[in-house]
This record gives sequence, structure tokens and C-alpha cells, in this order.
Amino acid sequence: MGPVQQASLTAADGAARTLSSAQTFFMKIVFPIIWISGFTTGTVILFFFASDPNIAFLRWIFLFITAVGVPGIWWSCMRLKRVRMDDRALYVSNYKTEIIVPLSNVAEVTENRWINIHPVTIKFYSETGFGSQIVFMPKARPFGLWFSHPVVGEIRSAVARATGQNPVI
Repeated sequence: MGPVQQASLTAADGAARTLSSAQTFFMKIVFPIIWISGFTTGTVILFFFASDPNIAFLRWIFLFITAVGVPGIWWSCMRLKRVRMDDRALYVSNYKTEIIVPLSNVAEVTENRWINIHPVTIKFYSETGFGSQIVFMPKARPFGLWFSHPVVGEIRSAVARATGQNPVI
């Protein structure tokens, strides 16, 4: 068996615990569709259908926001994955496909504390069906703005147990 397995969306292991936020689907699918279509529509309307010279400057503001916002939305939202974990593996889904990645393939777990959703990045030793790294949004927690999310330590500890190393938190 290779480092990655393809799995159906109904993975047989019911013991896997969900690490990603319940809002992941909204942030990955719904929010980008609404934001991108809204700003694109607004930009098109301002350029082709608005003739009031007093709001002509809005065309360029909307165009700029759309041009900067679409890559920003892609980078921050559309690459998010749903992540579950048990004692042996991570179950990573993009809501269409789920892959199983053994914990022994996890090279590094980091988070960005400066972004409000605290995205967690998991880098792998070998390529997976979703590339050499994935990003997920952990469950929200009150008063955790500047502190490391506990899920980072949980994944690191699970990897250490799975590989027979001392836990590093």
C-alpha cells in the first residue's frame, strides 16, 4: 500500500474525529461563489450600464477590489479541506474526493495565527492526491486569537505516536 489511498466519501472508520470547522463548506464553496459573483456583477454593471458621471470612479474601485479579491479568496478559502483523523491516518476531503494519508507521511504541521480562521497547514513527505500540503480551517474557539490552536499539538502528538517518536508540541 502506497502513502496515499483513495477512499469513498463514506469512509468505514467511524472513529475518525473531525478536526476542521463545520463552517469549512461555507468558506470553501458558498462564500467564494457569493463574493466573486457579486463583485464581478457589480463591476460589469458599473462599466457597461452605469452612465452617471458622479459614480464613474466606482468602476475602478470595483475593478481593483475584484482583481485583488479573486486571488485572495482563492488563496484563503477555495483551497480549504475537510480533515478528520484517527490513530493511523488523516482523512482529507475537498467535498468531492476523500483521500487517506497515513500519519507517518506528515512532515510538518503549522498554523497562521495572524489570519482570523487560524488556517492549519499540513506538509507531507510524499505527494498526495491533493499535493504536497493541505490547508484546513480548525474549529473556532473563543478567546484563542493569539494562541496556537490545540489541534496543531494534537496532530503533532498523533504523528509522533504513529511514528514512534517523542511527542513535540
